[in-house]
Amino acid sequence: MSAPLLPERVHRVLITGGAGFIGGAVVRRLLEGSQANVFNLDKLGYASDLTSIRQNDRYKHLHVDLADSAATSAAVVTADPDLVMHLAAESHVDRSIDGPKAFIESNVNGTFNLLQAVLSHWEKLPEERHQHFRFHHISTDEVFGSLGPIGRFSEITPYDPRSPYSASKAASDHLVSAWHHTYGLPVVLTNCSNNYGPWQFPEKLIPIAILKAVAGEPIPLYGDGTNIRDWLYVEDHVEALLLAATRGGLGESYCVGGAGDHGSPSERTNRDVLETICNLMDSLRPYGAPHTRLITRVSDRPGHDRRYAIDAKKITNDLGWKPRHSFEEGLEATVAWYLDNLDWCQKVSSKSDYLGQRIGLPRLSNDANA
Repeated sequence: MSAPLLPERVHRVLITGGAGFIGGAVVRRLLEGSQANVFNLDKLGYASDLTSIRQNDRYKHLHVDLADSAATSAAVVTADPDLVMHLAAESHVDRSIDGPKAFIESNVNGTFNLLQAVLSHWEKLPEERHQHFRFHHISTDEVFGSLGPIGRFSEITPYDPRSPYSASKAASDHLVSAWHHTYGLPVVLTNCSNNYGPWQFPEKLIPIAILKAVAGEPIPLYGDGTNIRDWLYVEDHVEALLLAATRGGLGESYCVGGAGDHGSPSERTNRDVLETICNLMDSLRPYGAPHTRLITRVSDRPGHDRRYAIDAKKITNDLGWKPRHSFEEGLEATVAWYLDNLDWCQKVSSKSDYLGQRIGLPRLSNDANA
């Protein structure tokens, strides 16, 4: 018999960013697999969408921007949580190059405001709830910078962020750790590799490649295409997050990557990813094949990290987590989902005025305040 998704003492969960890609997957899993009341704090930014979350008496959306400290404090009081999972963040590297200010306001100032509100909440809880309360901060492996051809990121890798996005996430990681060591706030941190799967806003590599292939348009490949990423299927990530949130050691951090015991490495070059998508498209939608003819090299992203890879031994050894999906399995399911949900892709793209255009090009001025 499998262990319950949440401990019995966890009755109320606050998810920040629950209208986003990973946050939405966490919300759905909690509503399906637990009896907890779930509060989704989300400002509903350009990439937010609530379509994937079915109405439920145990679910409530709190339309709040973490940059608003008063509204954030009021939302925490309303949610009255036993567990907070902080996923809300601006997360697209290219957009951080175009407009870094929004990343500082959301990822740094927003995390500070949330920490202050949660600290006040935690300090006022009755003894039993106070003792078992947890704050889980979800971050990225990009805070560690760029790897060479060998080695993997782990929990002891020094921070070395290279983009406005990763720098803002590094700052939020340090704030969470400081609130634990200075004020005793019971925190757990996780740093994940590149996520992919259904419901991802179509600006990231995998969904944009699928949609470009469907349209018969050039599929952009940055630079020489040899940049390497560690790919993690979103449902596997959700399982890791819930384990870390409920069973992780206080003050500990855990790296979460896509490699497992299924015999398939999770590292891929960007060119490998695009070619695999094109091959799947040839099989699932043969019209326009071979789709590899659409792959088109474009100028590289400024400061493009060469390689990310995760050593996930700690979360495997300590918490028993392993991913259940190989990259091939997860990617085939993802491509099939997008082909079945093109209407959703059109809706969210039109709502945000994002139609697949290139962003994050080198700046032509010194104005970084946009």
